Amino acid sequence: MNTTLPYHQYHLALLRSLFDTLRAQSVLMEQVPEESNILFLERFDDLITQLEAGEDDAMHTGQEILCQIISRYPQIAHLIPRDLLWYFGGDCLHFMPDEEIAQYQILDEHQAAAEERGEDFDWAQARQLIQHP
Repeated sequence: MNTTLPYHQYHLALLRSLFDTLRAQSVLMEQVPEESNILFLERFDDLITQLEAGEDDAMHTGQEILCQIISRYPQIAHLIPRDLLWYFGGDCLHFMPDEEIAQYQILDEHQAAAEERGEDFDWAQARQLIQHP
């Protein structure tokens, strides 16, 4: 995993933002035992460290953590950026409708084409264009 690619950095920033948001949510502490929350947040923090280091296991860990957020804290699942569900893929795709998956597939195709031409690809900008043509 190339951690210097803008695509990776974009998603890492989304993940950091989600982590900060979840850490600030007092509802987490009210819903499940505090020790469980602390362990979950430590694991989430470890995921960020793994992604920063480019560890291959990070993608699987990311899937697990996002799926845990959805199952353990459904009232805040809407805080997960959709881009992260696509980025981690796997089981996360079960939480995306087919139409949304099709949009992300188009983005991936545009990104691959740009990279083949040796051009930079701005994922966030392309995402905005597809959402609001």
